[in-house]
Amino acid sequence: MSSRPGATDLAALTQRVAAHEALLADAAPDVRRAAVAAVLRPDHAGSADLLFIQRAIFPGDPWSGQIAFPGGRREPDDASLEDTAVRETREELGGDLAIAATLLGSLDEIHPRTPHLPPIVVRPHVFVLHGAFEITMSDEVADTFWAPLATLLDPATRTTSTVEALGARFRMPAFVIGERVIWGMTERILSQLLGLPLPPWPG
Repeated sequence: MSSRPGATDLAALTQRVAAHEALLADAAPDVRRAAVAAVLRPDHAGSADLLFIQRAIFPGDPWSGQIAFPGGRREPDDASLEDTAVRETREELGGDLAIAATLLGSLDEIHPRTPHLPPIVVRPHVFVLHGAFEITMSDEVADTFWAPLATLLDPATRTTSTVEALGARFRMPAFVIGERVIWGMTERILSQLLGLPLPPWPG
């Protein structure tokens, strides 16, 4: 009897992303739009690593220092939110997803849950690398790292963590990898990506 590929299998994840019909956020027309790139790097075992950045600290930036996916706000010259994700990744990391990667699809749009953050709608895009992607960090980025899917899917990585933001401390759902804590909108995007259902099984 055939079985479905495991959760860490890149081919299975590719199918799940491609089959997903992204939900668009219900937001006012004047709300700023943004896009991020979830970049998968295939490994030699049929799985992949996922790219994260740590944002540099800037006064007044509510997302300073947080673990995130590369990305940012849409600019008037961007033809689409996919273009926004590609441009922002190139500006932040130097690598060009338009050359080195294939777009698998997009995830559901999200927005901040707290009114203390700027009103914005973020559309996540999922890419898989097929070519060289050399990283040269801009001053917007303090660090980068790749996390294996197996690590992200390990139940021991999921927890509730105390985080500091906006001058307060919160208990939030999080992925914890060593000293790195992935929380907030990045945690929500990551949970969505890892939790996508498999497409219907033929037969």
